[in-house]
Amino acid sequence: MNIDDGQFGIHNGVDCVDSGWLTCQTEIRLRLHHSKKSPVSITKKKYKKSRFRIKLMLQGPEEEEEDEEELSHSSWHKMPTTLEISMISGNGYKSRHSQPECGYALEPSQWTEYSIHTMDPDNLELTFEFFEEDLGEHVVQGDTHPGHVGTACLLSSSFGESGKDTGVVTLPIMGRNARQTIGKVRVDYLVTRPIPDLMCDMSTSFTKYWRKRGALDVGHRGAGSTHAAKHHKVRENTITSFKSAAKHGAAYVEFDVHLSKDFVPIVYHDLTCCISTKKKNDKTSLELIEVPVKDLTFDQLQLLKLAHVTAMKVNDPKDLLDDEEEVDEHQPFPSLSQIFQAVPEHVGFNIELKWICQMKDGSWESNLSSYFNMNTFLDIILSCVLQKAGKRRIVFSCFDPDICTMVRQKQNKYPILFLTQGVSEIYPEMMDIRCQTTQIAMSFAQSENILGISAHAEELLRSLQYIREAQSKGLVVFSWGDDNNDHENRRTLREQGIDGLIYDRICEDQGEQPNIFKVEEQHSLHEVINEETMKSCNCSCYSVPCSTAPCTASKGRAGSAESDSGLSSS
Repeated sequence: MNIDDGQFGIHNGVDCVDSGWLTCQTEIRLRLHHSKKSPVSITKKKYKKSRFRIKLMLQGPEEEEEDEEELSHSSWHKMPTTLEISMISGNGYKSRHSQPECGYALEPSQWTEYSIHTMDPDNLELTFEFFEEDLGEHVVQGDTHPGHVGTACLLSSSFGESGKDTGVVTLPIMGRNARQTIGKVRVDYLVTRPIPDLMCDMSTSFTKYWRKRGALDVGHRGAGSTHAAKHHKVRENTITSFKSAAKHGAAYVEFDVHLSKDFVPIVYHDLTCCISTKKKNDKTSLELIEVPVKDLTFDQLQLLKLAHVTAMKVNDPKDLLDDEEEVDEHQPFPSLSQIFQAVPEHVGFNIELKWICQMKDGSWESNLSSYFNMNTFLDIILSCVLQKAGKRRIVFSCFDPDICTMVRQKQNKYPILFLTQGVSEIYPEMMDIRCQTTQIAMSFAQSENILGISAHAEELLRSLQYIREAQSKGLVVFSWGDDNNDHENRRTLREQGIDGLIYDRICEDQGEQPNIFKVEEQHSLHEVINEETMKSCNCSCYSVPCSTAPCTASKGRAGSAESDSGLSSS
């Protein structure tokens, strides 16, 4: 008898193997791109008009020879350092484990990235070799590297010395005689480390899993943005808001998570908030001061009377004066742990990981140019989610592509969507070229093997074909933005097969009803009851009348006609 074991990693004709997650190794990424300007600046007149090809070479520490008996147990299990190169553009992506002899040329619309996995992240010599593409350099007889004009060297130990896991370094490009510089190269770096004391396994993984249904309803900041829907009585991003959305059939609730000064994961949308000071000898007048949320401890945030930053522009401190005796579930700044405890488990969480963004003009969101250490930030939030989530469905999202990359590398349980605004008339253009168009966002999501993208409704409604295009590339597509608050726009996006819709006022558009996951759970339970009842009956012709198992699933589905997609652990 011949048994066909199939081919490793192939399921239903599809290659299902990926790089997994970080365990004991560190990932170093070096990137060359034209987000600000060309990463290569040439000062030597001879090469001013030359085009270059670049190749990255790795050199690890020299190891002393040891006798076989002296080899430690750990050295047997030490993994070799690996290098992979990827090139991302609006036209797609390429990923390679090897480079041509003279490397690759840089393109203005392309993001070039070198990924290094190593067990020894502080002892690598990373060398960029520069080759003149048109061979203007005089070729010497027998030259093993024709066109080679210079070298730029980077020591991986400099990342640890700087204390930063992400940043930019500028390296001199040394000519072949090693006595003169011919220019400089700007290199972005990102260092991703595994979460300390966390052991992931293959028992459950939803990083690329999506059970296709229809469009899924996601409650924006719970029951909706307080400031987008001023008539709304429930404050956004509060336990009350999330519970309200849950009662009205939201499959997921969407909210932003960042850290307080004392590293507590908190739920709040803006990077800053307003605190008030009373003027001397004036009991009624208040002055508002904008303060970064990251500069206040969790206890301090609980004591704040909250005002939105827009109150400063109109000098309207009414938020600080109203609702003096707010109950706990109406209070802003709940901790992520409190949200997990308070919101029913059948309601999924779309957790946006809040991070600062740089605009094309060089400015930073909320004027914050520095933030937490990226590894520390994610380790705290991911650990909280992994410990508290239970059976709840979780989808992460973020506007920062590096955060998306890190989430994918640090754990293998929950998926992430890359948030993109694309080409917008509402929001300023981002600095990072991976954020500038929906097409390159798709390429980035594919290259990182993440679940998909969450695209701005403004651009999707202009270019509806992006939905099908992304899905044809194996990506899940959510939509966000004020345009989703219009019922006709949501209907249009549903007809195009959108996977998820994030919008406000979900409580006004739908009556109280179970969400799609609760309906499916009830439906499955009724099927089991019916099956067991039939088995227990002696009559072979027995059938279960409708009154035996009330068909509440039908009623639930009718009430949530718009709610029809999502992750499922079944």
